[in-house]
Amino acid sequence: MITCGLEYRIDWTKQAEFEAWCRMWLELIPEFGGVHHGHFLPSEGHSNVALGLFSFRSLAEYESYRIKAKSHPGALSADQYKAETGCVRSWDSRFFTPLFPSQNMPNWCLHTTGVSS
Repeated sequence: MITCGLEYRIDWTKQAEFEAWCRMWLELIPEFGGVHHGHFLPSEGHSNVALGLFSFRSLAEYESYRIKAKSHPGALSADQYKAETGCVRSWDSRFFTPLFPSQNMPNWCLHTTGVSS
């Protein structure tokens, strides 16, 4: 299993637009076979940094998602919204191997990581 961690630099005056864009991806990632762990919006401290986390069974499945997203109507719509609103200024992505408590893991994650419930 692989988790993509995204760190966004956002326009703090467009937090509502950023949240709307995040909600689009919360629904899209499962369509591609992934699990979205949520977006984490600015609260205290830096007001222009947000995070997002989602997982796929493997790097190959993540790469497949990236290819499919280039022609998926929902993903294209989300990208257009992001460009039109300017809510995301930049982002960095990093990849991790997650370790979750078994009670919070989707069934396919239990099999992938070798954890039994």
